[in-house]
Amino acid sequence: TTGLILFFQSGRPLGAGVRLGLGLRMNRTKGDEEEYWNSSKFKAFTFDDEDDELSQLKESKRAVNSLRDFVDDDDDDDLERVSWSGEAVGSISWSIRETAGNSGSTHEGREQLKSRNSFSSYAQLPKPTSTYSLSSFFRGKERSAYSFSALSDTPAKSYAPELGRPKGEYRDYSNDWSPSDTVRRLRKGKVCSLERFRSLQDKLQLLEEAVSMHDGNVITAVLIFLKRTLSKDILFRELEVRQVALRHLIHFLKEIGDQKLLLDLFRFLDRTEELALSHYREHLNIQDPDKRKEFLKTCVGLPFSAEDSAHIQDHYTLLERQIIIEANDRHLESAGQTEIFRKHPRKASILNMPLVTTLFYSCFYHYTEAEGTFSSPVNLKKTFKIPDKQYVLTALAARAKLRAWNDVDALFTTKNWLGYTKKRAPIGFHRVVEILHKNNAPVQILQEYVNLVEDVDTKLNLATKFKCHDVVIDTYRDLKDRQQLLAYRSKVDKGSAEEEKIDALLSSSQIRWKN
Repeated sequence: TTGLILFFQSGRPLGAGVRLGLGLRMNRTKGDEEEYWNSSKFKAFTFDDEDDELSQLKESKRAVNSLRDFVDDDDDDDLERVSWSGEAVGSISWSIRETAGNSGSTHEGREQLKSRNSFSSYAQLPKPTSTYSLSSFFRGKERSAYSFSALSDTPAKSYAPELGRPKGEYRDYSNDWSPSDTVRRLRKGKVCSLERFRSLQDKLQLLEEAVSMHDGNVITAVLIFLKRTLSKDILFRELEVRQVALRHLIHFLKEIGDQKLLLDLFRFLDRTEELALSHYREHLNIQDPDKRKEFLKTCVGLPFSAEDSAHIQDHYTLLERQIIIEANDRHLESAGQTEIFRKHPRKASILNMPLVTTLFYSCFYHYTEAEGTFSSPVNLKKTFKIPDKQYVLTALAARAKLRAWNDVDALFTTKNWLGYTKKRAPIGFHRVVEILHKNNAPVQILQEYVNLVEDVDTKLNLATKFKCHDVVIDTYRDLKDRQQLLAYRSKVDKGSAEEEKIDALLSSSQIRWKN
């Protein structure tokens, strides 16, 4: 078993009567122990010594080496011995600190030893200023470590560092990091205080190091620090010549919604269009429709581009229309006198909805209104210059949902200058068929619009997909394709009218089949 000896050095050799034995069994004879404890290789310290600091350093290192030789610690040679301060035991800085600490406490230890005649209490022993960790010198078989510090009248505040921690991490919270070191540590996700960079030159060097790293997170972190510690004028002036950092700051201000500082920045940079767009974006924070409308009115005269100015004007006009339509429809719905609102109650308000949604709403509830009213679909189409394809597609979806098939038919019927009617679809009749089928249109309606599809293959695919049997039979008849007609006969119900029609065509002598 391994034992433990508590050794105190107070300037002169300690006798055998002063030793504290804790069951230590050493490979030494009793005579050798007595000779060791009653002799000393070291010179006791006195205030009359004129040795310089170098000689004290040598004496301290000899003491450490002597302790290392005294204990067999071969199994732990690969471990680094660390004192309570986190420094390697035996290093020059450790030895100087220990020597200086012992010098100040030796005289006090002598006086306490003279005034006390017994060692019955463990607390009566004198305590040096610095404490030694003996765990690196004495270990048991189970490698359990014991650390002792002698007790004194004043409590000692010594904390042991984590021995497994790399030495470099003890500088994490120090103030000696250079800008480049600080940026590298920020990039690794380590904690670094930026408060030590107080001068403008240091702050700008820190920013340039962050930009050179090409790491957006680090650049943003430094910009937040500069935003907090610099005035707006200085910050804007320095960022004006650093475009990469400037773009990061603009993006950051947009993300956090700091519109005031963003407007000040655009105003300083004389970016009028971006200033106007940033001001326009503030309408998103206004919930009241009337207040939002008034705010949009102030945005109409801002220096936007020609295209953006038209969009701002349309936005203001649309919201103005929506407020009028919403107030009128809410009154009609509450009165319960309009059939469309009774059969199909409104599910949401029309306020702040997009233009296409507003057009769908108008085609659903106000399709037959005169063009002079604000809620008329035709009025919306002309006011906002909605393309024909968009208008037809939206109106078809709204009227098909109401199953108003007459309105759907009228939507595609046109007249020429001679008065003849013709069906025309700007979106293509194949899309018309798909929308009608999605809204559960009858087969007769579907067949009518499938027949209007010009491409034969597309027509056959749609007719087969939606089971428009008459269209398929008539198409194969027109193609004079007997084999395809025979193959399709197996797909219709037996004894159905479609089967009879196919049999009649196959037995007809008036058709000259190709195969």
